[in-house]
Amino acid sequence: MTSLPAPPYYCLYTEHFAQAANRATYYSNMREHYGALAPVEIVPGIMGWLAVSYEAAQQILLDQVNFKKNPTGWASRLPPDHPVLGMLGPRPNPLFTDGDEHARYRQVVSDAFAGVEPHHLRDTVRVVADHLIDRFAAEGECDLIGQYARPLPSYLFNRLFGQSDDDAPRLVASLAGLMEGVDAAAAATAEFERYMGDLLAAKTANPGPDMATAMIQHPEGLTPMELLHNFVLTVAAGQEPTTNLIGNGLFEYLIDDDLYTEVVNGTLDVQPLINRVLATRPPMANYSAHYARHPMHFHGHNLPADMPVLISYEAVGHDPAVLGTGAHMAWSQGPHACPAIGMAETIASIAISQLIHRIPDLQLGVPAAEIRNRPGPYHHALAAMPARFTPVRARTRSEKPWPSNPYTSTTADDRDAEPPPLPQNWQTWLPAECPVGHSRRPPV
Repeated sequence: MTSLPAPPYYCLYTEHFAQAANRATYYSNMREHYGALAPVEIVPGIMGWLAVSYEAAQQILLDQVNFKKNPTGWASRLPPDHPVLGMLGPRPNPLFTDGDEHARYRQVVSDAFAGVEPHHLRDTVRVVADHLIDRFAAEGECDLIGQYARPLPSYLFNRLFGQSDDDAPRLVASLAGLMEGVDAAAAATAEFERYMGDLLAAKTANPGPDMATAMIQHPEGLTPMELLHNFVLTVAAGQEPTTNLIGNGLFEYLIDDDLYTEVVNGTLDVQPLINRVLATRPPMANYSAHYARHPMHFHGHNLPADMPVLISYEAVGHDPAVLGTGAHMAWSQGPHACPAIGMAETIASIAISQLIHRIPDLQLGVPAAEIRNRPGPYHHALAAMPARFTPVRARTRSEKPWPSNPYTSTTADDRDAEPPPLPQNWQTWLPAECPVGHSRRPPV
């Protein structure tokens, strides 16, 4: 059975794809030439298909009879250190398994997320956001990606997993290399797994009221190797997509004057903004690899067994069949849908709202056309987003509230002052010493 049409193929790893001014046009071109599935080169030398129609994507996500998530058959044909395996290679976690095995891993991950109490999550996000904002509020300028959208989830998930804030930069660097998926992906994958291995060893020796301990002590009894790969999934899924959801949401907010005005004057909250981003600029653009269980004919193409078929969450949001309806698949569908949708939207919503609340005259520091994306086949991620605003001396939760107007412009002395120090051990606030006094929920 013929697998792919004759080249040329669409290349997802190139700078050209990453910086495409209008990705919707890119995907529209795929549909015109190939229909619901387009042949793509995922990383150099690795071919696959990309589902670019809502109907085809939904059929794949819901069909467990003809499609599977386990990539072992495909991956066995690659060198074990091939860089594409960092994101698509087999792992014993719910993202790369099927059936009972998938259900077992998913239960552990879902229970760990469910153990994070919503009021505690909201308060923790606000505290982390405030401390990050304090670091640049008096400067009048910042990079909203490097100084806010990217560090916020790393500090947050480090805390949820009982890690020190000092470890957050190591987590961010390794995950970024893994997601970009080309030259440095193998080294980044190894570093990320070392980070998770260190975490597993630390929490096994010293359990605490955190997600890591909840997974270690879960009744399903995962082995150390299984725990490692479920840590990898949970932290990676919490870091990069959340960074991109916050960053892409802020970008939409800053380039749409009507939206900006409605949010600032209070007539619109940020949830519609997040919904728009999920439909048109989702944090994971092309991912969720599936594999045909047997050779099959699908939407006019012959699919061989064990060849990656990625779901383009970005393309299906622009599919003319659903465009304008608000429909999207950013959280996937079916048995592998995201188990922490509410948590992700809560983090992004509070992060964006807190920034707008603290710095209401935020605006881009460069023309929007100069904002560039990070390369990589899987995500829609901004590399940086310079912003400027009136320098402010805002008060954080840890300071005396409202002794004067917190939004007064700073003086030279204010700008020279050091921002409030970060807590030495934020872990102690989780959740036994929750700063708003909520009771502790014991690990599962």
